Formats: sequence, structure tokens, C-alpha cells
Amino acid sequence: MATSDRRGTSLTEHCPSCADRTSHVVSVEIVTENDESSNAAFSREPYRVTQCERCGTQTKTRMNDA
Repeated sequence: MATSDRRGTSLTEHCPSCADRTSHVVSVEIVTENDESSNAAFSREPYRVTQCERCGTQTKTRMNDA
């Protein structure tokens, strides 16, 4: 399950698929991680989501790992 800020922001970033700097829509999603413990319902983590506006490639990066 994920919730997100669908508004996003447009930024110019490197796209590994295009091998160039392109415009990306950037947003944050809160993801409930799949944990087998009884605390799974409380294991929500923020992820930075980018999507290239040229090719559509999407990447997710766990913000606590950045």
C-alpha cells in the first residue's frame, strides 16, 4: 500500500535510460513495507519517486537509505 503526493515537481535530472539530463516528475510516496512481524502496520517508509518525462522510466529510492 502506498500513498503519494501526486502533484509532484518537475526537475531536470540524469536519466539512466536516456543517458542524458531530462525533465523528471518527482514526488514522495509513503510505502507500507512488507514485514512479517506484528509491527508491519507501523512500518511505513518515505520513497522518492522520479519519472522521466521523455521515456517514462520510473525509479524509487527509499529516503532513509539515501
